Amino acid sequence: MTTTAERSGRFALGDRTVNRLGYGAMRLSGPDIMGPPADREAAVAVLRRAVELGVDHVDTSDYYGPHVTNEIIREALHPYPEQLTIVTKVGARRTPEGEWPEALSPDELRSAVQDNLDHLGVDVLDVVNLRMPGVDAPVERSLAEPFGTLAELQQQGLIRHLGVSNVTTQQFAEARSIAPVVCVQNHYNLVHRDDDPMIDALAREGIAYVPFFPLGGFTPLQSAALETVARRLEATPMQVALAWLLARSPNLLLIPGTSSVAHLEENLQAAARVLGPAEVAELDRIGGTGEPDVDL
Repeated sequence: MTTTAERSGRFALGDRTVNRLGYGAMRLSGPDIMGPPADREAAVAVLRRAVELGVDHVDTSDYYGPHVTNEIIREALHPYPEQLTIVTKVGARRTPEGEWPEALSPDELRSAVQDNLDHLGVDVLDVVNLRMPGVDAPVERSLAEPFGTLAELQQQGLIRHLGVSNVTTQQFAEARSIAPVVCVQNHYNLVHRDDDPMIDALAREGIAYVPFFPLGGFTPLQSAALETVARRLEATPMQVALAWLLARSPNLLLIPGTSSVAHLEENLQAAARVLGPAEVAELDRIGGTGEPDVDL
């Protein structure tokens, strides 16, 4: 029997409660997240299968493609199921060369929100994340102006909830001083654990944390250690990495992406995989622990 997303548990995302295993739609576009996919029907099938299997939290952006991913989501799922929460992000744009320059001016953000509304075919966006610049790590800079612009659009009724992406603890605090924040989306996984203190602090506040790159940044030795654990558990490294994230904290919402129905079903099997204390401890050692606690 195929595992469904309900097995992953549930957590609040704004005024809704969603299954903790969601779906990231970025890979539904073409190579390098540009242009259409090689097989559009397969992309549509993945989205429909995800919803059939209980996925009720889909992560996207209109700069994937650009526009391609949101158009495929609309084709596959519109009119959207009542329980489906679509989370999008703004703050960047694509160039013809495939680069990702920032797009944080008020006019650019208003245009991006409208593009997401138009291509998803909705009157209000469930959650909009402000994606701040930075490749290897967030850049410490004020987000008051761009987040304030999104807060104005929220007051106008175009956005239901706001989140932030690729931010530091200080930037999160600044955003929260402007408007409520329902989620933080940052780079975090088994070995990239700089945000351990933030995750624990957000959990105490009942705020969701959405890690991206669940297998990104591993060294060959770290990958080999994960593969060793996965073989012993008769699972894939991705399943073990996702299961570890689910065990890490109840406020983590996962958005693994794929363009394959078989891979989607394989990822969802992580929801049913229970890691014992010994396995968790062994996996913890791959990335190291011991970060200090913080208050938000």
